[in-house]
Amino acid sequence: MRVNLPHNLPREEVRLRLRSRSHEIGSLLPGSTVSSDWPNEDHMRLTVHAMGQQVIGDVEIGEGEVVLEFDLPPALGFLTPMLEKAVKAQGEKLLLAPPKD
Repeated sequence: MRVNLPHNLPREEVRLRLRSRSHEIGSLLPGSTVSSDWPNEDHMRLTVHAMGQQVIGDVEIGEGEVVLEFDLPPALGFLTPMLEKAVKAQGEKLLLAPPKD
């Protein structure tokens, strides 16, 4: 599954927003756990445990877009359209400016 998120932010700002808000990714699937690591400054790797399945994904920060790619196990394949829509919506929220106190 591949989701593109266009943006008009500098890469540094995208990195900052994703790093500071990556803990919110788990809210996409209640009862899920999400871990992330950064193999390099423009690549975040996600591991999601949900519904008895493990899903590994990559987030690439590019000029003008963020690309999220996940390999869904066959047991979750039927959820692809719903997950694409949810990932796009959640990803767009993560790129928004953080709320000011």
